[in-house]
Amino acid sequence: METTKKALLEDTDLFVLDMDGTFFMGQTVIDGALDFISAVLKKGKEFLFFTNNSSKAPEDYMKKLTDAGCPIGRDQIMTSGDVAIRYLKRNYAGASIFLAGTPQLEKSMEEAGICLTEDSPDIVLVGFDMTLTYEKLEKCCTFIRNGALYLATHPDINCPVEGGFIPDCGAICAAVSLSTGKQPRYLGKPYRETAQMIFDKTKIPIQKTAFVGDRLYTDIAAGVDHGGKGFLVLTGEATLEDVAASAVKPTAIFESLGEMAEYFQ
Repeated sequence: METTKKALLEDTDLFVLDMDGTFFMGQTVIDGALDFISAVLKKGKEFLFFTNNSSKAPEDYMKKLTDAGCPIGRDQIMTSGDVAIRYLKRNYAGASIFLAGTPQLEKSMEEAGICLTEDSPDIVLVGFDMTLTYEKLEKCCTFIRNGALYLATHPDINCPVEGGFIPDCGAICAAVSLSTGKQPRYLGKPYRETAQMIFDKTKIPIQKTAFVGDRLYTDIAAGVDHGGKGFLVLTGEATLEDVAASAVKPTAIFESLGEMAEYFQ
């Protein structure tokens, strides 16, 4: 098994790294994560951070990583918010959007030229809104009932933090869906729009790409569902018991990014 894991790592040219529960736990870098980045660079391979967490702007994550000892450029970080912006501009140019999202996501969308509105939108977009109010929730439901298209940045139900979990975008959407009877079209991991955006940016074939993360239904599925690899780390949400019960099976399982780094030594 050790030989297989090493061979799988050697056969990977691009590592698409999750953040919450994989590289960070809250504000703390998980042991061995920085060692993995060093090992990837020494091997002449590439890495890209992709987080489904749409509550922050890419620049916020760049600062967080830099402060943690992992300075990156803008081309090395992508969020589900970025995917949503690209999807809207390509498929619904000029449409009006009601956003249930944080001020950071709102700013990113406005800077990208997305038309945000508080009244009679064409589309409702739900993100990981840590500033959610009942008024926002009510507006989402009313607009969707009135015919607005229902989109969401990502399906994550909980976000791992120090000491446990907090409700994520998928949990917010569950409330909206229960009220309206409508299900959103999700973007972000594990969906095709994310895999395509990463390929368009890096030009690295999906067969040589590994998605690394702690969630089976997002991180791992993003790799295996599109012809790439899915490397599960056990530092966040998923457990070995979850793997046994899941239809989504990782290509390989590691205790952490630190263990992955050891195979590169």
